[in-house]
Amino acid sequence: MSVLSSIIAFVFSFQAYVMLPAIILLLGLAIRMRPGQAALSALRLGVGFAGIFIAFGFFVKQISPAVAAMLKARGLDFPVLDVGWPPLAAITWASPIAPLSIVLVLALNLAMLSLNITRTINIDIWNYWHFALIGALVQSVSGSLLLGLGATLLIAFYSIMVADWTAPRVRSECGLEGISITTLSVNGLLPYAVAADRLFDLVPGLRRVSLGAKTGTKRFGILMDPLFIGAAIGLLFGLLAAYDIKRLLELAINVAAVMFILPLCGGLIGKAMEPVSLQLKALIQRRFPKKKVLYVGMDGGILMQNGSVIVTGLLMMPISIAIAFVLPGNKVLPLGDLANLISVMSVIVLVTRGNVFRAVIIGIPVVVSYLLISTHFAPLYTKLSAQAGAISAETYAGQITAFTDGGNPVRFWFFYLFEGRLAAFLVLPLVLGLMYYAWKRNKKEVTE
Repeated sequence: MSVLSSIIAFVFSFQAYVMLPAIILLLGLAIRMRPGQAALSALRLGVGFAGIFIAFGFFVKQISPAVAAMLKARGLDFPVLDVGWPPLAAITWASPIAPLSIVLVLALNLAMLSLNITRTINIDIWNYWHFALIGALVQSVSGSLLLGLGATLLIAFYSIMVADWTAPRVRSECGLEGISITTLSVNGLLPYAVAADRLFDLVPGLRRVSLGAKTGTKRFGILMDPLFIGAAIGLLFGLLAAYDIKRLLELAINVAAVMFILPLCGGLIGKAMEPVSLQLKALIQRRFPKKKVLYVGMDGGILMQNGSVIVTGLLMMPISIAIAFVLPGNKVLPLGDLANLISVMSVIVLVTRGNVFRAVIIGIPVVVSYLLISTHFAPLYTKLSAQAGAISAETYAGQITAFTDGGNPVRFWFFYLFEGRLAAFLVLPLVLGLMYYAWKRNKKEVTE
């Protein structure tokens, strides 16, 4: 086990923008792409993801001081610090669950493919930690390795199955053929989003409201352009932070710049994956004529080329902070994970067919759940992060959490399911009902 753990630790010491291109290069050569074409796809993928990492890091560096200044100017205090996802990944890789999870999730995916339970090949191995995290949490509380592995495999099964249902929407809204989204924090809420979108269709007044990045620009001009909204969000945060005119304008331009860069990076990832997906599809159809469709499972970053995804994520940022101010029981202010709203909201945007209005309304209950759950789990995250060496009393003495990944309602439900909580089992019929409805809607999407 120690040798396997060392190998896993070494492999995952590389960032996603290094690991994923290596996987794509090997996959491309295995499916007989020309070496030059496989190398170019791998390089484009790496540059696209590196660009997203750089842009998100720059955004957090710009917006965090503004949020801190806003709290200070208004005498507000939130005792739980949102540090984003890195400590959660550290908790996962420090757990004995991690090395076993990689092997078992890969085996699970292959079994699901062979049994025609899924059409997705999940190559986004770096994000397997999203599955293993629930296992690490369950094991830390129960002391059972088997329960932890069971939780990991069940949530992976759920995410890989739901990934299939994202593929028609990725095709229709992003123009990418044969791509599905496998990241749990992105695709996990798809059944909820499908049902909520249907509720809008049943309300006479609301069903006619359509406001997307493209349609909105035609109707409202630059007011719906991601660049303009980015600058406006920057101005809003700067004003709330009582910035002087120099810092105010700098923040507005910097946020607008991030919103310009993200779609370009997402488009580059899509351009990288298109030839791989087409070659894989052609190969599979030649070798297995009955298996007509196969999807390559990818990180949600590929969706950032969609303008409505960017606009929705931007609008949800001030909305989330406003909700945090007034939500009873909340002790965390979105900060480290604030930029991640663009990613976690992306599949909801695809489900609403790029309708920003619907996506924002559907996203509000999600934000409420993020805040309450991330607050609730803060003591556990703080304890396990300290044990993993991700934080220490010298660097920060208070409690920490992660607003989106730490507050994910799907993971929260699975955690209490494996704790044997009655409430989690009572919700099971609702969850299965939502999944069944999403499956039916997906069948309709595929045939259209």
